[in-house]
Amino acid sequence: MNITDIFIRRPVLATVVSLMILVLGLRAVFDLPVRQFPKLESANITVTTAYFGANPDVIAGFITTPIEAAVAQAQGIDYLTSTSVNGLSTITANLRLNYDSNRALTEITTKVNSVLNQLPPEAQRPQIDVAQTEAAAAMFINFNSNVLSTTQMTDYIVRVVQPKLQTVAGVQSATISAGRPFALRVWLDARKLAAYDLTGEDIFTILNKNHYLAAIGSTMGQMTEITLSSTSDLHSVEEFRQLVIKQKGDALVRLQDVANVVLGSENYDSSGRINGTRSLAIQVKTAPEANLLDVNARVRALIPEIKAQLPAGVDTYVVYDASVYVSTSIHEVIKTLLEALVIVTVVVFLFLGTVRTSIVPAIAVPLSLIGAFMLMMVLGYSINMLTLLALVLGIGLVVDDAIIIVENVDRHLKEGMTPMQAALAGASELTGPIIAISVVLIAVYIPIGFQGGLTGKLFTEFAFTLAGAVAVSAVVALTLSPMMCSRLLKGHADSKLARMVDRNLEITRRIYDYLLGHALDATKVVIAFGVVIVVLIAVMGKLSQSELAPAEDQGFIINMVTGPATATLQQMEMYAQQITEATRDIPERQTQLMLIGFGGKNNAFAPFITKPWGERKRSSNEIQADMQQRFNSIAGARVASISPPSLPGSGGGLPVQFVIKTTEPLQNLDEVARQFEQKVQETGMFFYLDNDLKFDKPQTNVVIDRDKVAAMGLTMRDVGTALTTVLGGGYVNYFSMQGRSYKVMPQIQQTDRLNPEQLNDYYIRLPSGSSVPASTFISFNTETIPETVHHFQQLNAATISGITGAPIGDVLNKLQQIAKETLPDGYDIDYGGLSRQSIQESNTFAITVSFAILIIFLVLAAQFESFRDPLIIMAAVPMAIFGAMVFIFLGAATLNIYTEVGLITLVGLIAKHGILIVQYANDEQRRGLNKRQAIESAAGTRLRPILMTSAAMVLGALPLTFSGGAGAAARNNMGLVITTGISIGTLFTLFIVPAMYLLLAADHRKKTEQDTAVENSPQPLQH
Repeated sequence: MNITDIFIRRPVLATVVSLMILVLGLRAVFDLPVRQFPKLESANITVTTAYFGANPDVIAGFITTPIEAAVAQAQGIDYLTSTSVNGLSTITANLRLNYDSNRALTEITTKVNSVLNQLPPEAQRPQIDVAQTEAAAAMFINFNSNVLSTTQMTDYIVRVVQPKLQTVAGVQSATISAGRPFALRVWLDARKLAAYDLTGEDIFTILNKNHYLAAIGSTMGQMTEITLSSTSDLHSVEEFRQLVIKQKGDALVRLQDVANVVLGSENYDSSGRINGTRSLAIQVKTAPEANLLDVNARVRALIPEIKAQLPAGVDTYVVYDASVYVSTSIHEVIKTLLEALVIVTVVVFLFLGTVRTSIVPAIAVPLSLIGAFMLMMVLGYSINMLTLLALVLGIGLVVDDAIIIVENVDRHLKEGMTPMQAALAGASELTGPIIAISVVLIAVYIPIGFQGGLTGKLFTEFAFTLAGAVAVSAVVALTLSPMMCSRLLKGHADSKLARMVDRNLEITRRIYDYLLGHALDATKVVIAFGVVIVVLIAVMGKLSQSELAPAEDQGFIINMVTGPATATLQQMEMYAQQITEATRDIPERQTQLMLIGFGGKNNAFAPFITKPWGERKRSSNEIQADMQQRFNSIAGARVASISPPSLPGSGGGLPVQFVIKTTEPLQNLDEVARQFEQKVQETGMFFYLDNDLKFDKPQTNVVIDRDKVAAMGLTMRDVGTALTTVLGGGYVNYFSMQGRSYKVMPQIQQTDRLNPEQLNDYYIRLPSGSSVPASTFISFNTETIPETVHHFQQLNAATISGITGAPIGDVLNKLQQIAKETLPDGYDIDYGGLSRQSIQESNTFAITVSFAILIIFLVLAAQFESFRDPLIIMAAVPMAIFGAMVFIFLGAATLNIYTEVGLITLVGLIAKHGILIVQYANDEQRRGLNKRQAIESAAGTRLRPILMTSAAMVLGALPLTFSGGAGAAARNNMGLVITTGISIGTLFTLFIVPAMYLLLAADHRKKTEQDTAVENSPQPLQH
């Protein structure tokens, strides 16, 4: 007795099995977490070290090199980059995908601590941070006021707002952008210092010694202990002004006599604007392991409380929330899922022609999808864009089993059987094929589950969710569907529609039988056609455009602004105004942020937030191209307009990041990089191109006469320290105000440091007590140096980065070709950001497809107990891949992570057609037909279910192909592959598979006769 017989005869048992699937699945739906992508930890660790006053070359040699050499020894690092600019070293360790960031942080901290003794004494202690490798923050919260100054707002946010945000679970950091923290600024007047015979170093020393926080302990008696406190430190601006710095006779010289002492800001190199109005912004970044949707929801819940406590005249609101895009994308996928469900139900009805027969698949499809949630819960998955996308595709897959059962039972009914007899016979015949189809569809995703890299990490949940839906579908098809057929179906066509459908399908079958007969008469021609198809697939794959992933409309465009190397805040604000004006009349603009000083004094970050998707006609890609054209007309500044990466883990930056690295000096690298950049520019592939190695920063070298310094009893350290204290912009110590500490920063006022020659008027204290002007032993010469010294994997590096309209895979191939032609010996190439991801993923697709085909072949061989039948079935695979590749080759899509997974999916989808035909043909042979008769009968009999399942799959995927809104590009690409691959693949399969069967299939009729003869032969007598 077949397993399906049990459930047909015991309807309550069949119903209970399905209800268990339903109940457990519904419970899982409400308990599963919701995310944008499967849980993925993609983090980087940044080591930042300040050394006030040092130029990039000094920073690179004495700070960056020893630290990065130590950091490179840590485990889990994919690649290491560093930048050395005036006064600051930044080293970034980009971790491997899903490597434990806390473990890496601990190890890197230990490595950095091991080289602290190698750093200059004047350097600050390195600061080590861990963060996600995303280009943009999870949320921007804006603060503006027409009452408080930027410094006052910064102080309020630091005291009140930041602590609230940083305690939110999942928040990695809440950083103030364009903020200006309070600092006590001591603006020294060079002439007054000279008049009182004082030097800047004297002031530094006096502040250090007379503003001293003393912890003097406590008294201890027999019965009491009293804590002691001293007033050795200063607490207000006025106390600093009155600080005695010298006594001249009976007169006391106070700090206010030689300096303007004010409560100012730590820096004057940054500012923020929103739509042209001055403001501050807090960037909220999530922890590497946190869920963006949950974190942003918790932060939003805090906003009303923060708003209620704001001082009068201060306002706040959320400017940008990355979770809006994620939520909208998920909503769009759910909408597509419902649309596909309705379409498939209608398709089934139109093919079957009656409501009764349509009920079976209409119940089986949602039940299978709900059951998939149960398996997702067991596997620890989440509801995300990829698992939902799997369920959309799953609609076309899971309906197949129910359609096959219903169609076969209906065929037996029309042959005169009762509903019960038809259900028993029809289900029994299809138990083997349904199990075979399900196993094949599950097996095709095994290679994705075992694939490494980003594709494997992202699409494992996609693959196994789809496989889970297929598995549940098979259970439903073998339990509930046959039972329902035995109760619902009738033995005659009970509607005009049903009779019309039967009539049209019968006509279609006759036409197909006629064409198939002619095709089988020319089997060699059909096989040759199949070989040509395989060759064309290889050619189209080679010539098709490729990229990692299509650009998504996230409602957020990143604009990165770079001014001249010598740009000041005033100059950058002029550029900011021009950028704001350039975007003012863009109809899709909702918010234009401008954060000056973000990433350097001459840099700015200008994110552009668009209106919601439903309120605009243009996509963000179109808006971005329009903006880039406008920005190109801004003289003096370079503005790059890019979309955020559509996949996690790229690390941000421009899409193309091609690194040239070498051990040779920067001057040699500069020459090579400029020649390479020129060749790249000539390709015309870029509308924005940049080389981050620029010898464009003028530097005046202060030449110190060593002999004169020694003759006066000084050391080079004395001279260097004296100049650094007044020019470096460092701080002496901290002072306390209202429970918080702020820096004390002495520095020569701006009017006394407008040009290098003014250093001649600074005085330096001699060991004898007298002071001499610096002009006594210094002179000047000028040279041009790099604005920034970059290292990549500890080598000198120049990164050629850019924005292009061409697919990134094609661009990188072109750059590799130019590099082979132009780079001399001793130079190597590497990749950063999105380009690195693309290179790492580019070689995995062919291996994964080959692995999938091999797995399916082995599974089919085991099921059919034959190595011939799998070859026949697999002949359908190139047909489907060809159908999809034609449209990719013609430019309707690119070869990317979504289309490649779609192509792998096609391998399993199209194989089921071959399984249905070959299984039936083998059975027909065993019933006495020859190969030609068997395959013609099988192809004609299985034509209807093949057309039905193909139509359901194609039309069910149409909402994916033509969907719009957030995250549409990924859905469109995968939908295009499925619809075109199944449509064209099915058409070709109906002729290729029968031809291959005629050529390769075993003669099962002869085998059956031999087996029968063996069974009927006389048996030897037993003794």
